[in-house]
Amino acid sequence: MLKLEIQIPQEAFWSIVGSKDENIRYFEDIFGIDIFARGTNLIAEGSEESLDRFEDFMQKVASYFEGGHHLSPKDVRDLAVGYKNETPQEKVVGNYEAILFTHRKKPIMAKTPSQKIYIDTIKKNDITFGVGPAGTGKTYLAMAMAVSYLKQQKVNRIILTRPAVEAGEKLGFLPGTLTEKVDPYLRPLYDALYEMVDPEKIKDMLEKNIIEIAPLAFMRGRTLNDAFIILDEAQNTTKEQMKMFLTRIGFGSKAVITGDITQIDLPKVSQSGLVEALKVLKDVKGIGICEFSEKDVVRHPVVQRIITAYDRYEKEKENEQNSDK
Repeated sequence: MLKLEIQIPQEAFWSIVGSKDENIRYFEDIFGIDIFARGTNLIAEGSEESLDRFEDFMQKVASYFEGGHHLSPKDVRDLAVGYKNETPQEKVVGNYEAILFTHRKKPIMAKTPSQKIYIDTIKKNDITFGVGPAGTGKTYLAMAMAVSYLKQQKVNRIILTRPAVEAGEKLGFLPGTLTEKVDPYLRPLYDALYEMVDPEKIKDMLEKNIIEIAPLAFMRGRTLNDAFIILDEAQNTTKEQMKMFLTRIGFGSKAVITGDITQIDLPKVSQSGLVEALKVLKDVKGIGICEFSEKDVVRHPVVQRIITAYDRYEKEKENEQNSDK
């Protein structure tokens, strides 16, 4: 057993160790080491590899405080999640840097190896597909990348869209103004955006069309240049809608398409534009595809267990059907 001693500045100590040292117990589980506090120092004991990973993590935490970004105990735990369940095959060099700091100075970053690969794929490709179960951060991280690109002036605007499948995108029969008609379908995109950008700035950006949030049907006939475009809930696009969307992308634009092919609300699964696109475009240059699994779920732990239980149930049901044939 080797030993590592890390000195922590007084002003950062509570954020790192947490209330009643809860973060210390969390770090012990994540890194497979023993930790105890001595004054404002942390003493860690474990294998050389585990201590190296813990030291790398602590240096990363320190860099945020040195940069003037205050982290809460939860923010520090979120940083640590990125080091969980790494195997030599999954390890990504230089991972878990902040993509964006929100208007509350909270860092947004990858928390799993798959999320890091997703972010790198978005950077490298014109179009990226993020496919997997709920809670894996597909839309949230895409939104963070979009806001980051806008802040860096890599794009001039952000366009957020999703199919209003429950109404078949025929919204005329619904009561209220156009905004009131489409808001229920677009609310998850607003929610993610308001976490990242000051609400007053969002209002101004929406008025100036720097940020546009609209149903997928509104994309028809347009060419979208110099924009970061996110198509959410893409499993509910028809084949025609998906092709229409993909051919809207213009010069200087980047698109991210997210969806969960196990949650298709269309009358027939075979009609899903996302399912078809994944087959048709898998080898096309400039297009990246990232797949997430239940181990990438970063919501409440019970969500991961729910997804695993449903996957197991579906496989058992499929096996029963096959055995009856």
